[in-house]
Amino acid sequence: MRNFSYQNPTKLIFGKNTIAELANEIPQNAKVLLTYGGGSIKSNGVYDAAKKALGSRVVFEFGGIEPNPRYETCMKTLSIIKKEGIDFLLAVGGGSVLDGTKFIALAAKYQGEDPWDFMCGKASSPSEALPLASVLTLPATGSESNANFVISRDSTQEKFGGWSPLIYPKFSILDPETTYSLPVKQTANGIVDTFVHTMEQYLTFPEYAPLQDRWAESILVTLIEQGPLIIENPNDYNVRATLMWTATMALNGLISRGVPEDWTTHGIGHELTAFYGIDHGQSLAVVMPALWKNQFEKKKAKLAQYGNRVWGILSNKPGQEGKDDIANLAIEKTEEFFESLGVPTKLSGYGIAAAEAAEKISKRFEARGLTSERGLGENACIGPKEIREILCPKTL
Repeated sequence: MRNFSYQNPTKLIFGKNTIAELANEIPQNAKVLLTYGGGSIKSNGVYDAAKKALGSRVVFEFGGIEPNPRYETCMKTLSIIKKEGIDFLLAVGGGSVLDGTKFIALAAKYQGEDPWDFMCGKASSPSEALPLASVLTLPATGSESNANFVISRDSTQEKFGGWSPLIYPKFSILDPETTYSLPVKQTANGIVDTFVHTMEQYLTFPEYAPLQDRWAESILVTLIEQGPLIIENPNDYNVRATLMWTATMALNGLISRGVPEDWTTHGIGHELTAFYGIDHGQSLAVVMPALWKNQFEKKKAKLAQYGNRVWGILSNKPGQEGKDDIANLAIEKTEEFFESLGVPTKLSGYGIAAAEAAEKISKRFEARGLTSERGLGENACIGPKEIREILCPKTL
């Protein structure tokens, strides 16, 4: 196990009727900007509960943050923040609302000309940020308990992720009842997202870190077990609570400590979303199994471990031949699981031409200087050629 450090300052408040805790957590004299998405919080009672808990505090609102939060939308908040002297941000919604709010927290303090510069690497991240907190209504991204965020820009068809220790939420409220009204599609995407987050930190190559492996495997088993249950019965509180807590644990930084990480699936998936607008979870369901097939020789040891421990796959064949069988079956089982949730695992399932996508996305990475020798993945060996083959195996 490698050396590591771990810090997570976010306070988590979990359970029924916990939105009322806003009254105790946000300073009474704060000027609050409440951010949200498409407005579902106003029909499911979450908005009313939050407003009631905020009491007499000065509260401004900004809605319309998209499922893939847009730079152009988030930038509209800066004039409100400056004009009204906003000093606290409250994100009420899913991971996308929280991601957008994290960007806003940094952009509001950025001293340069264009905040996009610190997203695309042209400038350093700001040295200060507005404080923020969240009321989570869609478990998936783990944003409620980490310092990560992802933003898209329409004008350039780009999507970049960021990180800053300044944007850990001060606290996050997780009430599983707020997720009852989620459409099946969003619930399924959230399960896939959580699954892939776990895999990015687990399915690399063997490292002597048995506890982290078992933590990751327990998350995967839980998702496989509980995912279908919530599709069948969306109002099962215990299952909703389990999935919400599982998503948080998948990306709060704990299971990645001391082990290699991949994140290639996310890197390629972001480009699929940027070019074609498909949901984040959908892009991950397409890329991850294809990536495993492309990188099979490098990942097969961990794939076999995953197949055996998570799916219970055994083989009658001896030695490496048997392990290869388990690894291949593990990929098949994963695709079947995503498909069972209603999330297609092929680009054709979203009406996207694989050859076109492979060409566009590989060229974008090539333009950024990526090569097979200095590339993506735990082995830094995935360059434009490999990306082209992942997205369209017949394109050589």
